[in-house]
Amino acid sequence: MTESEQYAAINWNSFEDILDKKTWEKLTEQFWLDTRIPISNDLDDWRNLSSIEKTLVERVFGGLTLLDTLQSQDGISALRQDVRSPHEEAVLNNIQFMESVHAKSYSSIFSTLNTPREIEEIFNWTNSNVYLQEKAAIMNDIYQTGSPLQKKVASVFLETFLFYSGFYTPLYYLGINKLPNVAEIIKLIIRDESVHGTYIGYKFQLGFNELSEDEQKSLQGWIYELLYKLYENEVKYTELLYDTVGWTEEVKVYLRYNGNKALMNLGMAPLFPDTAEDVNPIVMNGMSAGTSNHDFFSQVGNGYLLGVVEPMQKEDYEIL
Repeated sequence: MTESEQYAAINWNSFEDILDKKTWEKLTEQFWLDTRIPISNDLDDWRNLSSIEKTLVERVFGGLTLLDTLQSQDGISALRQDVRSPHEEAVLNNIQFMESVHAKSYSSIFSTLNTPREIEEIFNWTNSNVYLQEKAAIMNDIYQTGSPLQKKVASVFLETFLFYSGFYTPLYYLGINKLPNVAEIIKLIIRDESVHGTYIGYKFQLGFNELSEDEQKSLQGWIYELLYKLYENEVKYTELLYDTVGWTEEVKVYLRYNGNKALMNLGMAPLFPDTAEDVNPIVMNGMSAGTSNHDFFSQVGNGYLLGVVEPMQKEDYEIL
């Protein structure tokens, strides 16, 4: 056996990048499962929603299921091909598992709130919707054929931008004291996605800083072109979903705000003029990562076995 064929044990006491260790610890501290959230406590709220509102909730969660499925099956596998260290690969393994947990969580919501026939209709709509299929196709094409840095851009755009047209609905209902346990799951997912997007964006910046000036300019142009292409499709998807309840324009503001956040994760300047102050405050309050406390023995919220989890600080991801 040659030296190149030898297996090497991963050493968690020696790191090429300490951010791999910090991110691993953050993700494991945040570990959760959908089975510990008492979704059934939201049944009274669900029964009191109009049929239009129920359809909106069902479809946004169907769309989120599709994107999490893409990320867990293809996205993280694509990123794993270009890792810098075994520690980075371990972090991606963790992220991949949690993306599967996210996808399963929506089915837990469906199984609680919907009949089997309704669930079948939700997935039929999801799997045939032209706008969902378009953004999934754009992302997957990059995952299959893009450069290592382009794959990281696609992942950050998925984690920090494309999910949020769907997140808007449960966060809004949380703000008006409806469906709190469903929203609890979304808050847990958002907390995970925040770390995923920041970490992968940091890894992108490491590679971007190694490019020549001309290569950087070319990649920057591609990034902004991709974001605007995704935004145009997302606007159409938003109109399809939210025209029925009159929320379309405020959701577009939220999309643009999160598009800028995705660019920030990549170390890029914002594209849109929208800021947090422009977003509906009900939804911004819902994005708080605070813990909801349920019964400590049988019904637990996002604080179970987590202790106090502090957010990653900006300086943790500074590129030296």
